[in-house]
Amino acid sequence: MDTVTWTDEKIDALDKKVDALGTRMDVEFARNEERFKAIGERFVEVDRRLGRIEGTMEEGFARMDAKFDALNRTIIQVGGGLIGTMFLALLTVLVTRL
Repeated sequence: MDTVTWTDEKIDALDKKVDALGTRMDVEFARNEERFKAIGERFVEVDRRLGRIEGTMEEGFARMDAKFDALNRTIIQVGGGLIGTMFLALLTVLVTRL
């Protein structure tokens, strides 16, 4: 196995490369931090919009529930009226046949 000897020049060159890499990483991390902050602000806007949409949907569902309740009430009233009419018709037939 060969051993590598490091001269002071090689170590200094490596040190400069590592320093340059560290500086580049700091710059990129700062840039990415700004990008993520901007994305976070957009999510706040999206959350606000979704909250508004959710409120609108809840209002719409409440109106639909009221309409279904009214329809259910109407069906029960009509059904009750039909049953009552049929009962009276049957009673009339029975009374007139006796």
